[in-house]
Amino acid sequence: MADAFQWVRSLIFMIVIYVWMLVLGILFAPYAMFTKRGALKACKAYARTTLWLARWMVGIRTEVRGAVPSGEVVIGAKHQSFLDIIIIFDAIPHGKFIMKKELLWTPVIGMYARRLGCIPVDRGKKGVAVAKMVKDVAKEFTEPGQLVIYPQGTRVAPGVRKPYKVGTAILYEGLGFPCVPTATNAGVFWPRTGVLRKPGLAIVDFLDPIKPGAARDDFLGMLEDVIETRSNALMREVGFDLDAIH
Repeated sequence: MADAFQWVRSLIFMIVIYVWMLVLGILFAPYAMFTKRGALKACKAYARTTLWLARWMVGIRTEVRGAVPSGEVVIGAKHQSFLDIIIIFDAIPHGKFIMKKELLWTPVIGMYARRLGCIPVDRGKKGVAVAKMVKDVAKEFTEPGQLVIYPQGTRVAPGVRKPYKVGTAILYEGLGFPCVPTATNAGVFWPRTGVLRKPGLAIVDFLDPIKPGAARDDFLGMLEDVIETRSNALMREVGFDLDAIH
């Protein structure tokens, strides 16, 4: 009975946040179309409201740990659900995301992603996509901001292993910025599929930066090790049984 009630609460929550996205997107559209500042304000408002609604409606509390990046950095983040995107974006001053190209055609999201300076990637054309991504990122970084990339390329369910791709290392080399590994347990409470949202403490943890200059293979090895180790620790902290997955 309790699970059924939580499922209904979750469904109402999901309807509310997507309707609110549409409403906020329309209200801010005239402002956002003429200035990136307007787009940033709209997206910040949506992120904060969604985190508040998550706590109130479905019992998901959120916490940010570590030193929040504020300068020009690459943020290599564990990606488990839409929730970790919202937490990270709310925490950092000016986030720009590497995102799949298809999202540009999504109502509201596409327009605001363009205005924020997000970089679309065609995941079906790997070599070409990486080269274009580097070129587009270099062009976009005429303005300061924090570039968020998901080294595994997609959402990965808690406890599931998926290789880290070379794109993050290429950006790290090409930009010459520090890379901040970022761990999370958000997928334990807000899964990548389905409606049910579970109450608990969703955490994003900004870890010690990897300074510029590491060799590509060394960088990828360090990045995967620290993100996976810390994400596993965060999941265990909230009672998620990793041993049951493996």
